[in-house]
Amino acid sequence: MDTLLLSRIQFAANMSFHILFPTITIALCWFLVYFRVRHSAAKGTPAAQGWEEAYYLWTKIFALSFALGVVSGITMSFQFGTNWPGFMERAGNIAGPLLGYEVLTAFFLEATFLGIMLFGRDRVSDRVHLVATLMVAAGTTLSAFWILSLDSWMQTPTGYEIIDGRFHASRWLDVIFNPSFPYRLVHKLLASTLTASFLIAGLSAWQLLRRTANGGTQRALRAAVVAAAVAIPLQIVAGDQHGLNTLEYQPAKVAAIEAIWQTEKSAPLTLFGWPDEKAGRTDYAIQVPKLASLILAHDANAELKGLNEFPNAHPPVAPVFWSFRVMVGMGILMLAVSWWCAWTLWRRRGSAESQTTIGLSTWQLRLLAAMTFSGWVSTLAGWYVTEIGRQPFLVYGLLRTADLVADHPPTMVLATLVAYLALYVFLLAAYVLVLMYMAGHPAQPKAQTPHSAKAATPIRGPA
Repeated sequence: MDTLLLSRIQFAANMSFHILFPTITIALCWFLVYFRVRHSAAKGTPAAQGWEEAYYLWTKIFALSFALGVVSGITMSFQFGTNWPGFMERAGNIAGPLLGYEVLTAFFLEATFLGIMLFGRDRVSDRVHLVATLMVAAGTTLSAFWILSLDSWMQTPTGYEIIDGRFHASRWLDVIFNPSFPYRLVHKLLASTLTASFLIAGLSAWQLLRRTANGGTQRALRAAVVAAAVAIPLQIVAGDQHGLNTLEYQPAKVAAIEAIWQTEKSAPLTLFGWPDEKAGRTDYAIQVPKLASLILAHDANAELKGLNEFPNAHPPVAPVFWSFRVMVGMGILMLAVSWWCAWTLWRRRGSAESQTTIGLSTWQLRLLAAMTFSGWVSTLAGWYVTEIGRQPFLVYGLLRTADLVADHPPTMVLATLVAYLALYVFLLAAYVLVLMYMAGHPAQPKAQTPHSAKAATPIRGPA
């Protein structure tokens, strides 16, 4: 393996580890806002303690996930300089300000209110604490806004001019709101919602199975199941619209996703198969006639461009082809499980059984527990489709990846890659074990004291 391939694998490894945690925290903080609102609304009733316990546990999990996301994000950003200096030299006038806007807005907002959210429960009023949680949630979403704006610009670049081989922004609004950005942002926010929903539902189900649940477990599980059941059909619609946009601006990516080798009308949809890029065919293909044209172009007779239209300018087929099917397959499983569990909860609402138990069967709880990290699987698969599907370009159609990589010895890149992988495997295992420990030993929040109360200090006057 040469320096180019090793550098690509190293960046993919760093990004794969990093993306796991923002995908959780973006939506998880909005769940915390919901828990806090429900606690305030139920104050003075038995339900208030349950919502407080749900907020207390998931705030700790949010803090852990947020810390790992920040640290891994710093490591990833360094690689722009160490492994891809050509990108920053050519496109730094676009990438640098967008990354800077994230720091100046999202990070500052999160840093300002995160301390109040984590440690101010007994020191500020409920209203201030709720506002702090809301601001942190807004910060995580704003961070996704800027990062996805940059990534989308690399996929569908607009609003630029090239002077002496370097990119300069001619219109920042076109740079930020490039053609694929709205679809990519909505798709990512919904993916985060599903990831956080199944994480909450899965760990809560595990608590119920292990009999370590507290008053907030059932409330958190119900909220997560309902959120997943609502988000997954919205994600299907968003994915369809994103696909139409990709077909318009990145037809080579779509051709690789569906392994369409030759341009054809009424293209069939390949459900499964084994792409053979050297031979230019898909072996053992199971196909549905005309369905690819119907899904991708909303016209069963539409013509779809094949990979033959993009010689030396299309992505590797097999990784994109299989990653897309993993993402879609996991999405279908999420749809079935969330709707089944949501239907069970709705059907048993108000019954005597639902007052004492969650109302889900043991098999449903086991299934939810098994799918705790299913959002990670679909997120990684979708990210591989997006980023591998952009190859062989770093900025689509304009800058080739091979022209921007640093000229390091392959052995040096390989050594750092092995070190990164070993560290990430250790951190990921530690993270999962800590989550299981928190779920198995849910600490109870201490009794809240009035924020305005002052300790009684005796006044000592002169003798």
